[in-house]
Amino acid sequence: MNILRRVSFMLALVVIFFSIPALAQKVETDYDHSVNFNQYHTYSWGHVHSTDPLFEQRIRDAVDHELQTKGWQLLPAGGDVTLTAVATKKNQAEYTTFYDGLGGGWRWRGWGGGLATTTVENIPVGTLVIDMYDTSTKHLIWRGLAHDQLSDKPDKDTKKLDKAVNKMLDKFPPRSS
Repeated sequence: MNILRRVSFMLALVVIFFSIPALAQKVETDYDHSVNFNQYHTYSWGHVHSTDPLFEQRIRDAVDHELQTKGWQLLPAGGDVTLTAVATKKNQAEYTTFYDGLGGGWRWRGWGGGLATTTVENIPVGTLVIDMYDTSTKHLIWRGLAHDQLSDKPDKDTKKLDKAVNKMLDKFPPRSS
């Protein structure tokens, strides 16, 4: 293998290596540190919205499962906490550039003869936001966000939703300060 092919191969590996984290699911949570979450035991659903209406019930089911395993009870109305959820889907452009070599060698104006090809791919990305409000005060007490690349298969996206909600609520409820 000549030096140009080695450099091209290494460059391709670097591009692939740095694109892997972009495929990973990103989950973030935050909460009001002054709130004692031990006072809450019940919850009710407020507004749930998704750009795919079929996912609205899937979101409720995933969150219900996680909260109920933590001992929280779902009430039709008037729970200690009111939950809302919004799920959106948008396309994010991803640019990939491959080089076929660095050219024929150094010239006084720079490297010569190399060719670069850039492709643009629209990647569907989903974002889920779950908010928890103290029902009596109507103050936001907890928020979870999840971002993930989606597929064209609803079953696969449902598994990603379940995984995101599980990761979001893994350390829930937060410990009191």
